[in-house]
Amino acid sequence: MAAPLSPIVALVRAADPDRFLATLFAPAAQREALFALTGFNHELARAREAASNPMAALIRLQWWRDAVEEARDGRPPRRHEVAEPLHAAIRAGLLDAADLLAMADAREAETAEEGIPSAGAFTAYLRGTAGGWSVAAGRALGVRGEALALLQRLGAAYGLGGVLRGVGRLAARGRCLLPADALAGAGLSMEAVIADPRAAAPLMRAMAEEGAARLAEARAEARRMLPRSAIAAALPAVLAAGDLRRAGDPLVVPGPRGLAARASVIMAGLRGRV
Repeated sequence: MAAPLSPIVALVRAADPDRFLATLFAPAAQREALFALTGFNHELARAREAASNPMAALIRLQWWRDAVEEARDGRPPRRHEVAEPLHAAIRAGLLDAADLLAMADAREAETAEEGIPSAGAFTAYLRGTAGGWSVAAGRALGVRGEALALLQRLGAAYGLGGVLRGVGRLAARGRCLLPADALAGAGLSMEAVIADPRAAAPLMRAMAEEGAARLAEARAEARRMLPRSAIAAALPAVLAAGDLRRAGDPLVVPGPRGLAARASVIMAGLRGRV
């Protein structure tokens, strides 16, 4: 019989199957740290979802900042299914505390009642959240220098696909993450998208087309400069390509990944290139 999954691996498999699959292609020595990183990212992502108001979400984010700083400073770990393995990965030098704190900071954009104000702030949000995961994962896998910035771009493209896939779901909860200046340029507002997500479809398609072009450029660079040993940090970008192609219908509720999507990640992982 197969050995049971550790608690952090079981959590990640259920909560973030995309990054779970990507992490299977990491070297065994770094794999548990990447699972802890993904668990941490999941907790940050659900801070606003699980909170009744923005202030409660900020308190949740601060709790995770404190957990990271305590690990960095050598204090005992907090008793939590994610905080404990995260603490161990930080103490082992596999995860960088500064990377993790930056990921928490970037999530504050989700707590602003007025939304994300500009395209520049939206790009920073994507690069700090999904892109931040890719940077932290890449650093754990030995990536340095310009290749980390490349991973951040790949991760941001995956994050863009996720935002666009979630427009209808967030609207049903009274929220919108599309940048306010882009909405205004399309004759829209946050309130208009929340009332009728279909109104955002043309803007979503335009954002997806621009994101897909940038993703194609980043993937071409990755094939030249990203080491095979770091492929796990880049694999979510394989899914981003499909997400951006299908963006544009905010009423479609994203379901589990199909066999073709999972197979594309597996093939890219086996080839060692995105």
